[in-house]
Amino acid sequence: MLTLEVHSSRRIFSDVAGDITIVVDGESFLLHKFPLVSRSGKIRKMVADARDSNLSKLELLNIPGGPQAFELSMKFCYGMNFEITTSNVAQLRCAAEYLEMTEDYRDENLIKRAETYLNEVVIQSLENSIEVLAACETLPPMVEEIGIPSRCVEAIAMNAGKEQLVSRLSRLDCDHNESTELKSGCLEWWIADLSVLRIDFYQRVISAMGRTGVRQDSIIASLMHYAQASLKGINGKCQVWNPAKLKPNPIFAEHEQRSIVETLVSLMPPEKSVSIPLTFLFGMLKMATLLDAAIASRLELERRIAFRLEMVSLDDLLIPSMQSGDSLFDVDTVHRILINFLQRIEEEEDEDCGYESEGIGSPSHGSLLKVGRLMDAYLAEIAPDPYLSLQKFVAIIEILPDYARVIDDGLYRAVDIYLKAHPILTELECKKLCKFIDCGKLSQEACNHAAQNDRLPVTMTVQVLYFEQLRLKNALIGSSGEGLLSQRMSSGVPSAAMSPRDNYASLRRENRELKLEISRMRVRLSELEKEQLFMKQGMMDKTGNGKTFLTSISRGIGRIAIFSGGPNGGKRQKNGRKSRGSEGKNGRSRRNSVS
Repeated sequence: MLTLEVHSSRRIFSDVAGDITIVVDGESFLLHKFPLVSRSGKIRKMVADARDSNLSKLELLNIPGGPQAFELSMKFCYGMNFEITTSNVAQLRCAAEYLEMTEDYRDENLIKRAETYLNEVVIQSLENSIEVLAACETLPPMVEEIGIPSRCVEAIAMNAGKEQLVSRLSRLDCDHNESTELKSGCLEWWIADLSVLRIDFYQRVISAMGRTGVRQDSIIASLMHYAQASLKGINGKCQVWNPAKLKPNPIFAEHEQRSIVETLVSLMPPEKSVSIPLTFLFGMLKMATLLDAAIASRLELERRIAFRLEMVSLDDLLIPSMQSGDSLFDVDTVHRILINFLQRIEEEEDEDCGYESEGIGSPSHGSLLKVGRLMDAYLAEIAPDPYLSLQKFVAIIEILPDYARVIDDGLYRAVDIYLKAHPILTELECKKLCKFIDCGKLSQEACNHAAQNDRLPVTMTVQVLYFEQLRLKNALIGSSGEGLLSQRMSSGVPSAAMSPRDNYASLRRENRELKLEISRMRVRLSELEKEQLFMKQGMMDKTGNGKTFLTSISRGIGRIAIFSGGPNGGKRQKNGRKSRGSEGKNGRSRRNSVS
């Protein structure tokens, strides 16, 4: 027990000399036993259990709220007036629990008074609930046992739902008014207020809002604001990443920022319900990479980006690599995003497998063409990197199917830049890289450039000259584009005049026709099996009647002729084999299969 001089003690009630000194966290209070033991069960027990009947000193350890909360509790015991506010009610409630100031010792004791304020003032207000919840961060685990954070979390979610209804009316008024300032004022004000919460309390609040039906766009706006407040370098216009500006915020330790990133990713609503800004997703992905966040969080961000890859800008994809000695850009991340995108396209095509759908002009094909152009531009940007390996560069090229590009000018440009930046490539490596360029899908300007390009392998130069000769020949004889198309098709080389998307749609149509013909064949086969049973039954019933037996055989042969001799069926089977053969020849990408 600490021994302190009387003159260093703080007096709560100074008219009468105190008879007991209570020490709280090194700070002593000169008090009187009677008002304390009449309201505090803990102090009453400590005085009663003391061996010395003239006990004059007590020490209270780990009291919630420290000396400030204890002083207010003592003022309550003395009946002195003070104001219970949102900033001190949580501390008072915990201190009262610690001091056992219940109704068993005095009516309208401090616990009841604090509970009344919580229920009538705090819980009814969204702003007050946020302030009290933030105050709970500095209190010991006792505050959770009392249930103050849980009640505040539910109150915030419930009141946010009420605010949402009011906000909808305000938005309608804002729609009729073209003032930008008024429109910005229609946003929920509590979005900024939630940013003061610790990440674990914030997570509980957002989860409760999701359960109570708060709008998803409001939740996303809150996530973005929280990230901007707690993660340095994350902002709504983050398009170019500067690693020097994305160093961990000194206010938060690195592991705390990592926890914030992982928690915010886990709180993101499903992408089908509302669209999260792509710049925010890329900013979070870059921060997750910098802080070495959990792999699951990074993969989730990549998956969300891949869901709308056709809307991504080139600057967003230029993610610097954090690994020393590696390429300047994080090509592996872009490769994973591209894989997720192609899987999404395959799933959409599997869902849209109706017989009438031919795939021409479908949203999935339009998205694939946009991504093809985006990837060509990305390859051209990263090609000058001297540390970029051929394997990574080729991986981005070969994963896209052939029908993702109508023309190969962008791909040719990227390959040419890479060859110029990497002059040490062997002839075999140059051939491996250039084989992905379809000379039949190059424009005349690209062919003219390629014909004079010394960096290209000889085999590709010959192919370019061959197609240039075809162009010249058709120009001389005045043939149309269909003549050029027929010559190219007869030579076994894919045509640039015919869109690869149209070729793909034609293959899908033939495939569906084959499936339909197979279904018809199964029906006819079932009829033949029934006829065979009929023939056997006739043989058993009329074994002596040769005419009836021959009639049954003739009827069966007639059905077989109808099954196998139809011109349409035979032609479809032949075309189906031909289409599958040409597909295996031309589709160098493993994703060029038709299901």
